[in-house]
Amino acid sequence: MKIAMIGQKGIPATWGGVETHVEALSTKLANFGENIIVYTRPYYTSAEQVLSFNKQNQHIQLVSLPTIKSKHFDTIVHTFLATCHAMWHKADIYHFHSVGPSLLSFLPKIFRPRARIITTFHCIDRQHAKWGFLARKILALGEWTATKFSHKTITVSRTLQYYTKEVFGAKTAYIPNGVYPATYLKPSIITAEFGLQKDDYVLFVGRLVAHKGVHNLISAFKKIATDKKLVIVGDSVHTDAYVKSLKKLAANDDRIIFTGFANGNKLKELFANAYLFVQPSESEGLSIALLEAASFGLPVLLSNIPANLEVVKENGFLFESGNVLSLQKQLQYLLGGPKDLSAFGKKLRLQVEKEYNWDVISLQTLELYKTVYRQNTQKYSRLSATPVSMGLKNQ
Repeated sequence: MKIAMIGQKGIPATWGGVETHVEALSTKLANFGENIIVYTRPYYTSAEQVLSFNKQNQHIQLVSLPTIKSKHFDTIVHTFLATCHAMWHKADIYHFHSVGPSLLSFLPKIFRPRARIITTFHCIDRQHAKWGFLARKILALGEWTATKFSHKTITVSRTLQYYTKEVFGAKTAYIPNGVYPATYLKPSIITAEFGLQKDDYVLFVGRLVAHKGVHNLISAFKKIATDKKLVIVGDSVHTDAYVKSLKKLAANDDRIIFTGFANGNKLKELFANAYLFVQPSESEGLSIALLEAASFGLPVLLSNIPANLEVVKENGFLFESGNVLSLQKQLQYLLGGPKDLSAFGKKLRLQVEKEYNWDVISLQTLELYKTVYRQNTQKYSRLSATPVSMGLKNQ
């Protein structure tokens, strides 16, 4: 099958949960011998990266298409061009990632009726604070199209599966995000760049957007007495004003370090040597950063939103979402003296390795592709055979 991945910014993933998901899934599917087209945006994956990647990979082709780099037009313009390109090259499976790109999932249904459309519902994007009234309405429409135009909708968490059933009456396939086993690295890059050592910092990893709750984390951390640092890994995603406000909030506390986006060995070092991972998000689909932290055996402190509870169950520490005082008290408890938190991290690591395994997830996705594609082939075989057989009977 020829499978088109549409909606992501690109791969190799340097930041972004959807991009990490698409890269891992595409790699696994290519190992099964499937042919994958992954559409990229020039500001995320350079022309040199595309050329180098395509030389090294037989079954994955990166296709760079232009876009308008703005908050409101970036995704929809790129998705339109990617969908048109995939239709021209006669893809068999059109896999739209996220509800915004799913707005255009009707196009192959009209112009390539024999193809199959899959959408992955990664999160409820309209809940994110960066969007205004009109954008939220459009994203709500994207949720509807994701569940109505596709031949099958994938939800990455049970929480989202319940949401789509209650709101849209959709029967979705639960196939979660995944994580690879951790590669432990001693502090080297992070020591040279940021002066960090093993167990001397608290870690946040994610895009710096308001719904991630980093402002609450900074406010809470500033009020506690600790020698540990707070390391914030991430940067702006059309949210420059918000990032500026975070740095202003942290300006008088030299324990708080902003690293920008990190990937590769630098990110592995940051996970491997942290004392505690904190995720203060007010909205999530299924956080890959949380899964990565868990794969390193880190103890985790999380907001008590359903998507976080689904992952950690009883193997993590919680605070009330959006409540700075609740977060402050939990930080003070966890950082306020010698405590052995390793048992919590170990239990969570074993649980995550079992439930969020990319080998299993990729096989489930491939089987879903084959099922919907096989149903389509059988449908058109019956349609083409019926007039002939009827004619023979009438003679």
